[in-house]
Amino acid sequence: MLVFDIIKDLKLSYGAPLRISRQTCFSRDRVSGVPVKGHTLKMDQALLMFYNQLPHDVEVLYTSDYCYKCVYQRLIQVKANHKNVSAVISTKFTLSMRVESHKGIKTLCRWSETYEEGGHYCIWIGKSVNGNNVSCIHFVDKRPNNSYMPILVAALSLSITALLFVVTPYAYRKWRTSKFVKTICCKIPQYSLDEVHAGNDESSASKVKPTRLRSLDTFRGFALTVMVFVNYGGGGYWFFQHAPWNGLTVADLVMPWFVFAIGTSVVLAIRSMQRRGVGRLQLLHKVTWRTLVLLMLGFCFLNYSPRDGPLSWSWLRIPGVLQRLAFTYFFLALLQTLWGNKENGQSEGHWWSPVQDVVLYRSQWLIIILLETLWLCITFLLPVPNCPTGYLGAGGIGDNGLYPNCTGGAAGYIDKWMFGDNMYRYPTCKEMYRSTQPFDPEGILGTINSIVMGFMGMQAGKIIIFYKGKNVQILCRFLVWAIVLGISAAILSKCTRDEGFIPVNKNLWSLSYVTCMGCFSFLLLGGVYFISDVKGWWGGQPFIYPGMNSIFVYVGHSLLGFYFPFSWEMRFQESHWEWLFQSLWGTALWLIIAYLLYRKKFFLKI
Repeated sequence: MLVFDIIKDLKLSYGAPLRISRQTCFSRDRVSGVPVKGHTLKMDQALLMFYNQLPHDVEVLYTSDYCYKCVYQRLIQVKANHKNVSAVISTKFTLSMRVESHKGIKTLCRWSETYEEGGHYCIWIGKSVNGNNVSCIHFVDKRPNNSYMPILVAALSLSITALLFVVTPYAYRKWRTSKFVKTICCKIPQYSLDEVHAGNDESSASKVKPTRLRSLDTFRGFALTVMVFVNYGGGGYWFFQHAPWNGLTVADLVMPWFVFAIGTSVVLAIRSMQRRGVGRLQLLHKVTWRTLVLLMLGFCFLNYSPRDGPLSWSWLRIPGVLQRLAFTYFFLALLQTLWGNKENGQSEGHWWSPVQDVVLYRSQWLIIILLETLWLCITFLLPVPNCPTGYLGAGGIGDNGLYPNCTGGAAGYIDKWMFGDNMYRYPTCKEMYRSTQPFDPEGILGTINSIVMGFMGMQAGKIIIFYKGKNVQILCRFLVWAIVLGISAAILSKCTRDEGFIPVNKNLWSLSYVTCMGCFSFLLLGGVYFISDVKGWWGGQPFIYPGMNSIFVYVGHSLLGFYFPFSWEMRFQESHWEWLFQSLWGTALWLIIAYLLYRKKFFLKI
């Protein structure tokens, strides 16, 4: 809830006519009983004290500016004639507030304010100087905390650490290769690969194993690292948590990146196996087995932990992250196995040569276009009982409270029809929109667009294969795809959070969300590819380690994330310091574990 607590039974005093000062609402002289500064505020909370000088009762209502067309909610009632009462509110988003006469006959004043964590605020409600209008005047009794100081300190510390890890090996290599060190310590013959006899080239080349694409492992590892961090709470900051409904936060970026990496890996891995002579039936067997293992991991293990008590079908969740990844992988792998062996079809003499990585895979593109058409038709044409056709809202108090039970529109309706109550009961819209319906962000309809997102990753893999050795063309193609997808997302969303044709929405995996994340994915993978594989400036550390052991890290952090030493019961909940430290600590432990497994050459394969 936006209002965490209403402090009741506060002893009130009848005082003299109001004097406007800092001590109007908060001093012990004006408010008998426990002083306000004795109240303990937690993270993302502020204290508001309302002082009513009017001769009649008033009601204070609020809504969040992030909540789209939400109905105002009652915050508190303030009695007449110099009465004051306080309420604890959330500081995550800007609040729109208004004061109404009793029973809502008339709005007396309204304002929009971003309150800050730990602050004590006083709002005086009284007649203006001319006595004709009502004014609401703000005072700050206690200055708020700097809630962003922990993350600034953490960012500075991590930057210094990263700089040391980069500079130290570079300085060491420079020192080892200096002329003085070579003269004193390295008086041995030096040879270049270019001086090796040409007759040995073919035999040695056949023994050299193909190198992994470091940028892909790094890209996947970076997405997984951020995913672990946000799953551990992200320090309690709202922008490291999923958006309430429409819009983007850091937490909304990571899963599409991971899906994109799956698509790229599918193309590279299946091509590698086909070149080694693995048959189509063997590929299908391997793909099916891996899909089943991912489904079992997601359904049987990540759905349940000992802290949940006895396993019960009544609360078991059927959809899930690994389940969606499994279905996405299976469909993409089928596409690549059955219609993906086009390597010998390359040609430089046709007009379509610049887009041959699209034209030669037209069968795959046709299937993906049909899938996306299916998503659009179901989303905007499927009749949903007691809901408007094509509804994409959060329900609850949103959209002026007209559709309280329509959360997710067609997507929510299909999931409830398929799974009943066996899905996610705490959607991100529940707190702000006061929705009562379960809604699963990993539901059936969203899986279609997850496949489309993975197919964009497949396109990146095809570009790397088709233009192998031509790094400029690869980077240009990545940039072109990023521009096309970015423009598409801008048109679909109208560059707004809520007013577009199809808003950017992670819960629904909307088309604009997929195109927006596809744009970001091409840019990020292209940047890492340039730095790591083209220039060799960065080996991908430390993200390359979890990227090469992604299943182990994801399953491990999901199963053990609530246990020591990865997390503990926090004792200092007044600020973000301990929560941010805990999130960084748990994430760092998994990076260290991934590094140790890398050193031991242990990689969990399915």
